[in-house]
Amino acid sequence: MTSVAPSRRKPLGVSYDMTLLFPVLFLVGIGIVMVYSASSVLALKKFGSDYHFIKRQGFFALVGIMALVGLRHTPYTLLRSLAYPMLLLAVGLLLAVRFSGFGLSAGGSARWLRLGALSFQPSEFARLALIVYLAYSMAKKADRIKQFTVGFLPHVAVLGVFTALILLQPDFGAAMILISITWILQFVGGVRILHLLSALVPLVPAVVYVMLTAEYRLKRLMSFMDPWQYPAGEGYQIVHSLFAFGTGGIWGSGIGKGYQKLFYLPEPHTDFIFSVIGEELGLVGVVAILLLYSLIIFRGLSIARSTEDRFGSLLATGLTTALGLQICINMAVTLGLLPTKGLTLPFISYGGTSLLFSMATIGILMNIGASR
Repeated sequence: MTSVAPSRRKPLGVSYDMTLLFPVLFLVGIGIVMVYSASSVLALKKFGSDYHFIKRQGFFALVGIMALVGLRHTPYTLLRSLAYPMLLLAVGLLLAVRFSGFGLSAGGSARWLRLGALSFQPSEFARLALIVYLAYSMAKKADRIKQFTVGFLPHVAVLGVFTALILLQPDFGAAMILISITWILQFVGGVRILHLLSALVPLVPAVVYVMLTAEYRLKRLMSFMDPWQYPAGEGYQIVHSLFAFGTGGIWGSGIGKGYQKLFYLPEPHTDFIFSVIGEELGLVGVVAILLLYSLIIFRGLSIARSTEDRFGSLLATGLTTALGLQICINMAVTLGLLPTKGLTLPFISYGGTSLLFSMATIGILMNIGASR
């Protein structure tokens, strides 16, 4: 009698990291609801339909989910070979914003490219391209990372090109995020602390100069120090944002019952949607959203820490850092803790480019986590 060894059962499908997927989908769902609540009156007046923004946000969410699923099934290691092509494409797109006829201006800045009926922000792609390049370069040069001309100078040179092109738009907030990501990734990657600290010597005066030489930035800074002195001017957004949080209290006024979105708070469905959440969902809703974001950030850092592949670890660190910085800066601005910046709240704010790249980030993180 011959014995037959039992066959090893093969998995029926690809698993998904629910610790990442659940909070992301929950936040996207909250975003769709809050975009409609924050924009329905504005959409009705401007476009004749209160469903204008929610229909577009629903479409963006569907495309974002497709991107998440696609990148979850695509080996992240393929990004190694795309590091330099992505850099060149990002530089080309940033140049096109400023020096081609496809640049789209809004609010005094040219940050979008319009191709027919579609428009997108190249700075979002530039952020992803920079993270991929830094992870690839520092992983490749791991044995020489402490050398100034190998581990520090080339990365700062690439950052300088990106920063200069983004400041031409101008987009000071996006430039500061790129600088912060580069500094943090170099620190995690093993660049000498002395080199990183030496970069602050020219950086701090340069940041101060950029802030003080633009009149609108100077006004924003003054209104940030005391927005109540400029309630009808530069401090208008912060004042009404704080009104929204104060009105919300513990439980909020209820979805759709907010007052500040009724042509008082500018950009209620994009940059200041967190203020609308604070008014309509109250402290309870704000804390719930903070917990969901915390799950995503902690899971991303856990993936980065437990990934043995140096490129994958640095890539996960950079992606998680970028998400965390954008979340913290947007919330801090709406609470009056930072000067006003044109940054969206990931997964929640209205905007196709932001939602697409945020979902793509999660797809890449899932693939890194599954490949450990």
